[in-house]
Amino acid sequence: MSQYRVSGKGRVDLSKKINFTFEGKSYTGGQGDTVASALLSHGVHLMGRSFKYHRPRGAVAAGSEEPNALIGTRRGPGRFEPNTRATVQDIYEGLQTNAQNKYPSLKFDVGAVNDAAYMLFSAGFYYKTFMWPRSFWDKVYEPFIRAAAGLGVSPTEEDPDHYASRNLHIDVLVVGAGPTGIAAAKAASAEGLSVVIVDENREIGGTLLSEPQAVIDGIPAWAWIEQELAALKAQGVKVMTRTTAIGYYNDNLVGLVQKLTDHLPSLPADTPRERMWRVRAGQVVLAQGALEKPLVFHGNDRPGVMLAGSAQTFLNRYGVLVGKRPVVLTAHDSAWYAAFDLADAGAKVQAIVDVRDGVSEALIAGARDRNIPVRLSYTATATKGRLRVKSLRVNRMQGGTVGAAEEISCDAVLMSGGWTPSLHLFSHTKGKLAWDDDRTTFLPEMTPEDCVIAGASRGLWGIEAALNDGAEKGRAVAAALGKAGNAVSYTVAEDRTGSGVSMKELPTDLSPGKAKAFVDYQNDVTAKDLRLAVREGMRSIEHVKRYTTNGMATDQGKMSNINGLNIASDALGRKQPQVGLTTFRPPYTPTSFGAFAGYHRGSHFEVTRKTQIDAWAEENGAVFEPVSQWRRAWYFPKGGESMDDAVRRECATTRKSLGIFDASTLGKIEVVGPDAVEFMNRMYTNPWTKLGVGKCRYGLLCGDDGFIRDDGVIGRLGQDKFHVTTTTGGAARVLNMMEDYLQTEWPDLNVWLTSTTEEWSTIALNGPNAAKLLQPFTDVTLTEENFPHMSCVECEVAGMPARLFRVSFTGEIGFEVNVPAPMGRQLWETLWEAGQQYGITAYGTETMHVLRAEKGYIIVGQDTDGTVTPYDAGMGWAVGKAKPDFVGKRGLARPDLVAEGRKQLVGLVTEDGSKLEEGAQIVFDASQPIPMKMVGHVTSSYDVGTTDQPIALALVEGGHSRMGETVFIPMPDRTISAKITGTIFVDPDNAKLKIPASAENKGVAA
Repeated sequence: MSQYRVSGKGRVDLSKKINFTFEGKSYTGGQGDTVASALLSHGVHLMGRSFKYHRPRGAVAAGSEEPNALIGTRRGPGRFEPNTRATVQDIYEGLQTNAQNKYPSLKFDVGAVNDAAYMLFSAGFYYKTFMWPRSFWDKVYEPFIRAAAGLGVSPTEEDPDHYASRNLHIDVLVVGAGPTGIAAAKAASAEGLSVVIVDENREIGGTLLSEPQAVIDGIPAWAWIEQELAALKAQGVKVMTRTTAIGYYNDNLVGLVQKLTDHLPSLPADTPRERMWRVRAGQVVLAQGALEKPLVFHGNDRPGVMLAGSAQTFLNRYGVLVGKRPVVLTAHDSAWYAAFDLADAGAKVQAIVDVRDGVSEALIAGARDRNIPVRLSYTATATKGRLRVKSLRVNRMQGGTVGAAEEISCDAVLMSGGWTPSLHLFSHTKGKLAWDDDRTTFLPEMTPEDCVIAGASRGLWGIEAALNDGAEKGRAVAAALGKAGNAVSYTVAEDRTGSGVSMKELPTDLSPGKAKAFVDYQNDVTAKDLRLAVREGMRSIEHVKRYTTNGMATDQGKMSNINGLNIASDALGRKQPQVGLTTFRPPYTPTSFGAFAGYHRGSHFEVTRKTQIDAWAEENGAVFEPVSQWRRAWYFPKGGESMDDAVRRECATTRKSLGIFDASTLGKIEVVGPDAVEFMNRMYTNPWTKLGVGKCRYGLLCGDDGFIRDDGVIGRLGQDKFHVTTTTGGAARVLNMMEDYLQTEWPDLNVWLTSTTEEWSTIALNGPNAAKLLQPFTDVTLTEENFPHMSCVECEVAGMPARLFRVSFTGEIGFEVNVPAPMGRQLWETLWEAGQQYGITAYGTETMHVLRAEKGYIIVGQDTDGTVTPYDAGMGWAVGKAKPDFVGKRGLARPDLVAEGRKQLVGLVTEDGSKLEEGAQIVFDASQPIPMKMVGHVTSSYDVGTTDQPIALALVEGGHSRMGETVFIPMPDRTISAKITGTIFVDPDNAKLKIPASAENKGVAA
């Protein structure tokens, strides 16, 4: 047995020995140990180094609030995780752990030089230190900061584990399985209500696990836990341990992360490491208890200085003495009981030092019975020790002044400044908090969610009070759901309920000169830093937080926020509510990216949508690319062709004869209703009133700001019916925008919007032979006279119901055939077989991009960047100037949107025939010194296609008035010259869009 184990104490099974390593050295523990408890059982308190000063640090807490004992863990290839709390990581055979933030070793860290030079690293030092000289930034400051930044080392290997997620709808969720949560779950589980209770620890019981002497209704605490666990399961309550409620969201949605295998040395291949639960509950009970506050004094961060309640937990739950000669420093009764427990377990408590003038006679008697010296009206002013605390200096408080000092030799300092309700999840609900002067803390008041908070979370102390409040709240949530609930009440013997003074009455930062009294352990924020922030003008606690980084550590301020607020409040001479409260944000504790990603990794990273023709494309050798959530055929190589070769062939064949393209991914929205035309007039820049039935028009959609949001061809299929197409990636966005305006701005319009993107398979035919191929399959006469460009009709194609559009995104004769989605592949194969006589080619998105760029057709989001107006894009013709109003009309009239020098879309042709890089910056003068004035960038660029040279589109300042001028594109190895041209590189007269008269194109008039 290790030297700090106490026989007969704790819930660790020492008969099941477990071997693990820390810093390369082997240690043993028992089943149920955490890394921290196992190390402490061997007398190891030094577990890490602090972030800024690299000061030696050990565990200060025993749970997830721990800020110091952060370790890296490894359990095999690829399974490395930084910043794991040693206080919550179970040990298992073969676990490898290491301390963080140290070099070259934990005991000798050269970074500790920062501690000696702490004057240079006071609050806000980064705002001041690195401003001058400016030339030092790139070569001195930035490399130094990057090397020093971060906690731990990021994993470099691919994570071999997998993660899962589930959704759950229940009546009642209870967060926290201590006495309050257990009582609440039991009371709420009446009459068939579905109840789930969760706790982040490996077993339920909460504070009862550290208070085994408590007797509940005549049953010892640990036996009572076992009894209640069986009763809960018998009532159908789902009990989830190792499960943390990380966030509380709208409509009673609570996110849970359940650790499934982190405590296991090996696991089946199909077992996830963690599971994310999205729980929607009718009622939520928050029973998360309270967090013990540290005291603020010089040297309060040395290894061996920890919370008294945590020392009690290590003893009673894990059977470990954190010190054999501890001194207890407190402002609360609970720490006295911790001292008693340690003394009863064999520790020689050196003294109980209490800042209060008086305590109950029962406490004095308990100390006297155990021969523990007592110091009342004393406070701590310093500790000594290098890698572990060796002594505590205390001073008598006399009338608000500091009296004579006394040095107390010790191997641990157990401190308690009282308890702070755990309100993080409650705050996620936008719940209102009320300041309590007596407790000097915030307490829950109101929340918009169906939520109650119980026990110590709302300031009630003691096991009996917690149990009965939990039972009352459990019945309350059952009643809210229309059920009676179980009527339960409890009596507790040996309920060591304590009282304590408020933090505002505690002296802080008493040591003069070079005192380091830490408030935020992880970020090395001291009381002096907080007072400095106030002196330098910070008045709100949010500003103080950001200036000092207090509360910005991974513990989310659980250990530091209330002390930081009290010190800032004292420095400002204002009440705490006037200084404010920092914002608690999810997640409650650090959570792995894997848990958030869940199944979304590798091929499952994002939902992959496939068209009906996708399988044909795969069978015919297509190379695919992701576009929005769709998998689209990128190009169709033949005989070992490169991408450029395949695209060049596809472009040439489409221009010379016939190409077929899967356009099913285009967004499609049906706009129907008596006011459909008025709605279209208001949404789009173009006029729609005079567009005839059976005709199409290019539609341009702007935002309120006048910038282009989307575009597409729109067909009028009836007086009150429009078939609207959008970009592939813009379908959902455009529909949401339309719904927003229809429901909030124009609710008087009689219009219905329906997404039909997946209702239709869309096949585009382009090329001189497109009409010849399609004519035998339809009764529509495909002539220029009867079915001109920008026409549409509902008809049949190859015996299938269809919507046929005469449109083109290539500049060639073009048709888009829409048939019911399941018929898409059948039609494709029919047209493909018939097209063999014309040498038909299937082409992908890359060829589509090249062909459209040759015609100067824009792609929204590529040739526009959210700051481009229709006029910038050379599309002023698409703006209905006589329309009284449309979305973006007022935005387009803003002075800055009509000012000279705006970036405008133009074409570029390089003088040396080279291809430009998309995104490359453009300048007017290549001889200017660096940094050059950038006047635009390349938006699209292609070196293959049907033109004789590479082409590009670009946004250039005042581009429309600079035709023929030369601009320059600086690249790492050279500067490229290019001439500004128009955006149309092929068939500027649109002659190729017309169907020539031919006897082969006869049919029934549309």
